[in-house]
Amino acid sequence: MRNYLKLLVITALIAFPSLSFAQKALKFGHFNSQEIIQGMPERDSAQVKLQKLQKTLEDQLEVMQVEYNNKLQEYLKQKDGYTELIRKTKEEELGQYQQRTQQFQENASQELRQKQEEFMQPIADKIKKAVNDLGKDNGFIYIFDLASNAIQYHSADSQDITPLLKTKLGIKK
Repeated sequence: MRNYLKLLVITALIAFPSLSFAQKALKFGHFNSQEIIQGMPERDSAQVKLQKLQKTLEDQLEVMQVEYNNKLQEYLKQKDGYTELIRKTKEEELGQYQQRTQQFQENASQELRQKQEEFMQPIADKIKKAVNDLGKDNGFIYIFDLASNAIQYHSADSQDITPLLKTKLGIKK
């Protein structure tokens, strides 16, 4: 029994130090996605497309508002000369036109949001792939995006991979 205990102690002494040397340091990294996105040329082309769409929708909305205002002014000028039936019909037409204009404005806002997501998705996918590749290639355990507000603290030991990510994505400083 005593020999068994000695053998166990000797085995533990030999195995324990080798376990501590076998452990490697955990490697954490962080980056700022907003800074990365700002430097990507794809963002500029997405912004141009979005601004063009926004201008088109704004122009159409302005045309609709001018048309509504013209109809309203015409109605107000001739309102006293209309019979009750015609006045009621004209007021309903104005109300419907105003509703269509408001509906167009809501639909335009929704379309702009959808197009922004559509234009930015390839950029987000490209960043995600680059982060994944950097993580695998450089042995990171975790990489955090500081712009997502998911992290409240990061130590000085956390490596900022923003420069590596910019290089991987071909972003010039």
